[in-house]
Order: sequence, then structure tokens, then C-alpha cells
Amino acid sequence: MIEFLSGLLEEHAFLGLFITSFLASTILPLGSEALVVLLISKGFDTLSVIMVASIGNYLGACTTYYIGLRGRMDIIERFFSISKEQLEKADQLFAKYGTYLLLLTWLPLIGDAIAATGGLLKLDFKSFSIYVFIGKMARYAALAYITLATLANVQ
Repeated sequence: MIEFLSGLLEEHAFLGLFITSFLASTILPLGSEALVVLLISKGFDTLSVIMVASIGNYLGACTTYYIGLRGRMDIIERFFSISKEQLEKADQLFAKYGTYLLLLTWLPLIGDAIAATGGLLKLDFKSFSIYVFIGKMARYAALAYITLATLANVQ
């Protein structure tokens, strides 16, 4: 059974990482960090792991942005578990920090609300994309660095 699961992981690692990263940035309260750490520790190419996770997580945030852009509060509250209070907090943070706040869409609890509020505020999609992708990639790069440093110290 372990060999089967190991083979399955290796055969579909990047697809699984993409789907997990995408869903982690949309409707499911899960994280993709454990899979990133696992793949790097299994010897998968670190840059590829960072890019696949970043792209999946970015596209998930784009989905959340689009739903906000369409003003679908019913979907935001029901499927994304983002409360009106979280959206109001994100709105206040946008008023204070502007589009730079999008660098923090990777944060737990408020990150999805930031992406949804970006859509609700009809922020420029190009700016949204640049800041969100940079933030997502920086997070995965930092996680990869910590993972590689930890592995180097263990060996």
C-alpha cells in the first residue's frame, strides 16, 4: 500500500500540488504547505514546486477576486466562509495600505477576504495579479528555503 501511495504521489505530484494550492486559495480551508515540504524533501525540483504552488494559489485568488467583482456576496459568505466583518476589515486595510495589501493574500483567515474585497472594490486586475502573484510566490519561496535549510541541517 505504501509503495502504491508513493508511486501515486510521484506520478501526479505536480497536478496534486496545483489542485491543492488552487483550492487552498478558494473554497476549502486547507493548506498546501505540507505538500510543498513533502515534495521538496522527496527531491522534486524546488523551483518547479514553487512555481506550480504559486500559480495554483494565484489562480485560486483570481477566482475569489472574480466572485467579488461580480458582487456575489451570497457565494462569498456561503462557500468561502468569509464574513461581512472580515470583508469590512479588509476594506479598512485597503483604505489604509492600498493595493500593497494584496501582497498579503496568502495570510490565513484574512487572505481570501483581501482577494474578494479586491474584486468588490473593482481593483485593476493587472495590479491585482502582480501583487498577488508576488506575495504568493514569496511565501512559497520562503517555505522552500526553510525546508531546504532544515533538510541540510538534518543531514
